[in-house]
Order: sequence, then C-alpha cells, then structure tokens
Amino acid sequence: MIKIALIAVFLMIIFSLGSALYHLVKHKEDASSQKTARALTFRIGLSVLLFIFVFILVATGIVKPHGIGSRIHSQKSTVTESIK
Repeated sequence: MIKIALIAVFLMIIFSLGSALYHLVKHKEDASSQKTARALTFRIGLSVLLFIFVFILVATGIVKPHGIGSRIHSQKSTVTESIK
C-alpha cells in the first residue's frame, strides 16, 4: 500500500512537471505564466512532501533501504563489531 502511494505521488510530480512544460511552450501569455508557476510550485511542494515521507518511513523502519547504501552501512557495522 505504501509503495502504491509513493508511486502515485511520484506520478503526480511528473504530471505537474509536464503540465508546466505544456503551459510554458504552448501558451506565451501572462495568464499562462501564472499557470506554469502554479504547476511548478505544486511540483516542488509534492517533492518536499515525498522526501519527508520517505525519510520518516526509513527512520521508523517501515521501509528498509536496499542497494549500495545499505551494503556500505552493513559493512561498516560489521567492521565496527569486529574491532570491539
């Protein structure tokens, strides 16, 4: 369920960016620049919310990172334990 929410927010960010690009390229009036600015502001807000949400999920342990970063972290903890 969390993955679906993350994907939905990411798709909304992409859609907002596309909407801003459309208004920027297609319409060259002042009213269009207001729409472009609104779409970009909405995209930035969604991006910040998505970042905070992912940070909270990782910090609480609901989502466990996997990949390069987690391997480096596990290697550091293994080295630290072997030193003790």
